[in-house]
Amino acid sequence: MLRIGCHLSFTNGYAGMARDAIEIGANVFQFFTRNPRGGRAKPVDLDDIAEYNRIAAENGISPIVAHAPYTMNPSAADEGLREFAVNTMSDDLMRLNHIPGSLYNFHPGNHVKQGVEIASQKIIDLLNQLVRVDSQTVILLETMAGKGTEVGRTFEEIRFLIDGVEDSSRIGVCLDTCHVYDGGYDLKNNLDGVITEFDNIIGLNRLRAVHLNDSKFGLGSHKDRHAKIGEGELGLDAIVRIINHPALRNLPFYLETPNDLEGYKAEIRLLKDLYRD
Repeated sequence: MLRIGCHLSFTNGYAGMARDAIEIGANVFQFFTRNPRGGRAKPVDLDDIAEYNRIAAENGISPIVAHAPYTMNPSAADEGLREFAVNTMSDDLMRLNHIPGSLYNFHPGNHVKQGVEIASQKIIDLLNQLVRVDSQTVILLETMAGKGTEVGRTFEEIRFLIDGVEDSSRIGVCLDTCHVYDGGYDLKNNLDGVITEFDNIIGLNRLRAVHLNDSKFGLGSHKDRHAKIGEGELGLDAIVRIINHPALRNLPFYLETPNDLEGYKAEIRLLKDLYRD
């Protein structure tokens, strides 16, 4: 069975997202823990969470991915910005204790004139603090497109971060198909080669989720512009090969394409039809 869903709005709480997922045929989903531009999260509603857990169990929804705000920069030169990132992410992980089996995804950050090595050490310091939080949630480093001064643009940069964590048992990776293709890894014409390279450098045992996106721009463009499935430079054939690849097919896939719920529903239906059981 294909595990596939999309990014949903937290407006109506966890139970509301579960109902939206069922409505569009999804069995996994992703959401922002708080305003994606940063800020405070809503108070924890234990009744809403209990209802979500009931709906999810009855309908086989799992795992869900909580996405950290985009604007956080764990590798910032400013100590105050790094402290904000630590506090925000620690709070998110504590909240996710109420959602068994959840995953927590974040963008590693931007080095902004510091250089990759200095910024990477700051991300490692953050991860070493996060893994000490009393949580069972797996923390995912997202592969990036290499736009601007992003850290995590290569598999080697991701591996360097993982290697720096004292206890990396709760550290995984989320592979974004648009980011990886834009970053120069040819998922379209050399999927097997890219997967082998990922396995050799990072290890497929670390890969816990896939952001399934087409790309508006070509291989190595470093643009990070998502396209609807089949309407970008990756194309539908490549996406179908990805969801059916033996090394990937049992992973959860999360659409981040530019869609409303009806658009996501259509993409989910299409991909389920093209998945080989």
